[in-house]
Amino acid sequence: MARQTVVLGAGMVGVSIAWQLQQRGHQVTLVDRRQPGRETSFGNAGIIQREAVRPYPFPRDMKTILSVLPNKRVDIRYRPAGMINAASPLLSYWHNSSNRLYKKIVPEYASLIQLCLKTHGPMIEAANADHLVRREGWLEIYRTPSKLAQRVKEAEEARDHYGVQFAVLDREALVEKEPDISSDITGAIHWLDPWTVADPGGLVAAYAEAFVQQGGRILQTDIQGVQQQGERWHIDTASESLEVDEVVVALGPWAGNWLKGLGYHFPTFVKRGYHMHYATQPSAKLHYWLMDAEVGYLLAPMNAGVRLTTGAELDRLESPADEQQLADAEKVARSVFPIGERRDAAAWKGARPCLPDMKPVIGPAPKHRGLWLAFGHGHQGFTLGPATGQLLADMMEGKPTEIDMAPFRADRF
Repeated sequence: MARQTVVLGAGMVGVSIAWQLQQRGHQVTLVDRRQPGRETSFGNAGIIQREAVRPYPFPRDMKTILSVLPNKRVDIRYRPAGMINAASPLLSYWHNSSNRLYKKIVPEYASLIQLCLKTHGPMIEAANADHLVRREGWLEIYRTPSKLAQRVKEAEEARDHYGVQFAVLDREALVEKEPDISSDITGAIHWLDPWTVADPGGLVAAYAEAFVQQGGRILQTDIQGVQQQGERWHIDTASESLEVDEVVVALGPWAGNWLKGLGYHFPTFVKRGYHMHYATQPSAKLHYWLMDAEVGYLLAPMNAGVRLTTGAELDRLESPADEQQLADAEKVARSVFPIGERRDAAAWKGARPCLPDMKPVIGPAPKHRGLWLAFGHGHQGFTLGPATGQLLADMMEGKPTEIDMAPFRADRF
């Protein structure tokens, strides 16, 4: 008889886990209050980031910290209440960003990133979603030659250690790819490996539809309670109750608070972010995804228009939106590329689910048999969802995993 599994959370991570388990013969129900891909996975930059072998560390040098304090930077904003609320995990994040600890974290994190393309590929094919995906990489643009040179050194290290491929573009080569870019931009790194997605939420929805076509079930409803009853799990929702063998928690930024009800206290925090879509000025066209590395925002040619995504905002998950960070990013973006009027009535707001050692939790819950965890992917849930799905499905079936999963175990905190 097929093992019955409920996956809680229908973002990229949850959908990918459900797809993998259904492929392997499980009887899977995917539960979320919204349709697949409509929360955190909806609002990202739409890059499957094979080059992102280094997680984002907390700034440690005094110059950067002092530049953040006035709260005017585009790449990072904070609210005092949010900082106080997350003081303990943020302090741990700062500690883990020391050179000694960060050097250990990077290869562990990179082991996940290196699986991203090979695990997305079969899902894209199964979902007939190739029309959403481009395999041309993306551009990280610079004004300052010295900063570009420093970044090239980091790129060379990523190439030598983790096989990351890139090309360095001078002004002439950059203009060949992006004729409408500002003359202030003097060069770029063209990251060659990553794939870009013109509708991130649409890709998650396509994966979810492939899961349904395989026999999986999606239940759109509120989760009201989860209890272990003997060897089985009882899930109460607003529409029905479920009895299953195993439960997977893939609730992204909501996972930490939700798991407290089962006696787990993970040091979760969020980095919020915003996006807005724009038209372009007449005759202008954006060809590539562009990250303005010295300022900290990204422009992407999405199906809905040119999407501007902001950097991080440190605040509580459910605090009201503050669109000033987006407005400041937009002002700079207009000087880099000729974007036109806004296409959305209001900015989209979401939250990246983070843990202080910059690595997700992937694996069994320490206190409960049949409870599995997959959350805390930070900036890379969209990139890492299929890799997480493959690895967790292997663990659930007692099979060897492609990489060492010890760095991602739940009991490390």
